[in-house]
Amino acid sequence: MAFNWLSQIFIISWMNIRNISQRLGTSSVAIFGVACVVGVFIGVLSMATGFQRTMTNAGADDTVVILRSGATSEMNSGMGYEQTQQISTMPGIRKDADKPLTSAELFVVVAINKKSNNAAANVSLRGVQAGAFKIRDKFKIVEGRNFEFGKNELIVGRGAQQQFNNLSLGSNIRFGQSEWTVVGVFEDGGGLSESELWCDAKILQAVYRRGNSYQTVRAKIDGKQGLDQLKATIAADPKLTLDVRLETEYLADQSVMLSTFIKVIGYPLAIIMAIGAIFGAINTMYTSVATRTREIATLRALGFGAFPVAFSTLLESLVLAFVGGTIGAAVVYFLFNGYTVSTLNFASFSQVVFDFAVTPALLKQGVIFATVIGFIGGLFPAIRAARLPVAQALRDKG
Repeated sequence: MAFNWLSQIFIISWMNIRNISQRLGTSSVAIFGVACVVGVFIGVLSMATGFQRTMTNAGADDTVVILRSGATSEMNSGMGYEQTQQISTMPGIRKDADKPLTSAELFVVVAINKKSNNAAANVSLRGVQAGAFKIRDKFKIVEGRNFEFGKNELIVGRGAQQQFNNLSLGSNIRFGQSEWTVVGVFEDGGGLSESELWCDAKILQAVYRRGNSYQTVRAKIDGKQGLDQLKATIAADPKLTLDVRLETEYLADQSVMLSTFIKVIGYPLAIIMAIGAIFGAINTMYTSVATRTREIATLRALGFGAFPVAFSTLLESLVLAFVGGTIGAAVVYFLFNGYTVSTLNFASFSQVVFDFAVTPALLKQGVIFATVIGFIGGLFPAIRAARLPVAQALRDKG
């Protein structure tokens, strides 16, 4: 009995799938609708995923970011030279040849035109100390050379060079009353810093009249024990109003606002489009049932059960949705995966250059989303096919 039931499902389903080509017009509408929904769904989420990946890629579990207590980002942090020196002598800070691996850094925002539309954009200009290059494990100069301390020289991140004007090797660019020369291009594991320009912190202080102040200190620590020691030392001194955070945690938090914003826009848009695709699938499957009325009735008269008929209709809807979902996922992957764009990071009010990241997880989610659309779109037509009156359908000449 079970074999007979399964064989009925197989026979009717195979007939339906083979005959899809005869209903190519209506089937194409359903496939196209699902493909568009999945394309938008994956495309939006790949933007959020790429942004998050860029924000966290250069972070390290043995690096900390030290800010003024209560500061949520570098923009609203600040500390004096004495504090930065005191931090460098604290227990828990790793040393290299008796020199602490720390870098007191200053962060300002400068205006540079985008290559794509020549519109002005905010770009991060970071002043660093010599320790910055040893703290960042993935940092490397890929063109030219590093800047010389004491000179108005810049090195620019690979992402910034690709997206903004006047950042090619040897270019001169003016910020405020000073002119800078681009002497090198660097990469940092595809992370946030590749959207930035770097220079000597002392020169940046003088140009922007920041006195002897800094905003953050980055430091290498001696593992979990070093982190605990550093936090305990800072907590024990009431004059040190500082927060210590792992770099990975800090960068992840910086990505939350924009990632959430992208998803808040993307999910409702995908859902609205999905509702349209569901109605398209329902219309397609109702049309399929209507054109096969006599065929279904004949099968029922020959002894085929209602459930195999309903299942075959639902399966056809799932197949169409799966094909549409696969096409949509493939198109987005080949068109957008690795595509470089820049957008404003709300946490720092400066541009972040990142790549769309169409990951295997997103592709899987897209196909699952398509399958859900196909199931809902085929459910009611499947029920209608199962309940079709046999005698009336056999008399129907249409």
